[in-house]
Amino acid sequence: MSCAAPEGGLSLEGVDVAKEAIIQGVVSRDDGPVGNAYVRLLDRTGEFTAEVPTNAAGEFRFFAGPGSWTLRTLAPGAETQETQVEAARGSVAEVAVAL
Repeated sequence: MSCAAPEGGLSLEGVDVAKEAIIQGVVSRDDGPVGNAYVRLLDRTGEFTAEVPTNAAGEFRFFAGPGSWTLRTLAPGAETQETQVEAARGSVAEVAVAL
């Protein structure tokens, strides 16, 4: 078993991708990944739906409904970033957020 991060982001082992709409990615800045940032999931009207902290590798994941979403990323010493993303059942939307 490898301890390296899988290519393409977080491991999907045990996740039935065919039944889920997944939004995941990594938050980074020039000097590498940003751990302990917060990524908020906002629906198409801008309403707050969920929030997760990034892990030490800057990674995050949401299980969302299909449709248009906004990711709002907050981290100390960085401006808030907003990223538009489309989620679809049966696929993984990979997002790279650069601060």
